[in-house]
Amino acid sequence: MQHLRKRVLVTGGAGFLGSHLCDALLADGCDVLCLDNLFCGQKDNIAHLLGNPHFEFIRHDVTFPIYLEVDEISNLACPASPFHYQHDPVQTLKTSVHGAINMLGLAKRLGAKIMQASTSEVYGDPDIHPQTEDYHGNVNPIGIRACYDEGKRAAETLFFDY
Repeated sequence: MQHLRKRVLVTGGAGFLGSHLCDALLADGCDVLCLDNLFCGQKDNIAHLLGNPHFEFIRHDVTFPIYLEVDEISNLACPASPFHYQHDPVQTLKTSVHGAINMLGLAKRLGAKIMQASTSEVYGDPDIHPQTEDYHGNVNPIGIRACYDEGKRAAETLFFDY
């Protein structure tokens, strides 16, 4: 099936950042597939897009594979607020790691471009401000925030290794 418009998958698309990315991609003339399990993303964030013929909402958890035809993937899926990621730290870690693996696999099968959203939290509680690109951080892999920090760090490693 030939598409005239670029098809972009935005995981975590009903979250704060993801929903704004969906807006921007639609404004740029893309077809947008917004994927979110609504654990912390909110349908209200994308309600204004639901009638747009170039927008599709898919309720799905990135920890499970999905098969779609897209040209690009922006992987933003992960609980980012302490309230959400501390509610289920194992699921938070799985979202980052399994989500990255699943999206990387999809991108590889399709030959699609892929972007991973990360966070300054991968540096932990930095000793220096601002951090340079070669700063490796001051991390606590077993702290209360570690499920989020380590998950994002593992996702970055997967993207590098893939």
